[in-house]
Amino acid sequence: MILFLTIVSGLAWSVAYVEAIRIGFRDRSYAMPAAALALNFAWEVLYGSRSAVTGISAQGFFNILWALADAVVMYTFFTFGRSELPPRVTRKLFIGWAVLLGVTAFAVQWLFIVEFGWDDAAKYAAFLQNLLMSGLFIAMFVGRGGPRGQSLVIAVAKWIGTLAPTIVFGWYGNSPLILGIGALCSVFDLAYIGLLWRARSPLLRH
Repeated sequence: MILFLTIVSGLAWSVAYVEAIRIGFRDRSYAMPAAALALNFAWEVLYGSRSAVTGISAQGFFNILWALADAVVMYTFFTFGRSELPPRVTRKLFIGWAVLLGVTAFAVQWLFIVEFGWDDAAKYAAFLQNLLMSGLFIAMFVGRGGPRGQSLVIAVAKWIGTLAPTIVFGWYGNSPLILGIGALCSVFDLAYIGLLWRARSPLLRH
């Protein structure tokens, strides 16, 4: 069951990333909130690299795959992200902010590893940044005034991709912390799905 749920999570997140790439190029935008994107990319690079060294498990395979996909999502962010900001934010300021965000994301992930060790850090960091992402997706919808640069497919895939490891590490792993954070992710994810569903008519025109 655990392997099955790991594969479900891996496939669901892979769908979310592929759709984020498609939507990013289609709408000339980026389809994942910037802070969450930086944390995800840092997480995937660190744990994907470790998987390549220590041995490729099912989760390790997906970590590497996600890192590659996230690199393309990062490309859409650097290519189109400046247009999402006020005119007073110059290209140099945007690049400086993005680099600072990326360095901070890697520093945070490394501090988790130093504090908790590789195995626990992977779980705790992943679920906390997932909860942050869930909230930021709603903020993105509100900030953009609708579903531009977003997708119901991403929202549903993210929800499923988070729910499966919540069961693995929260329920089977007997972790109230992960179970609680995973449940909160579902609350926000379902709210975001609801927002996109209400705005489904504009989505279906594409």
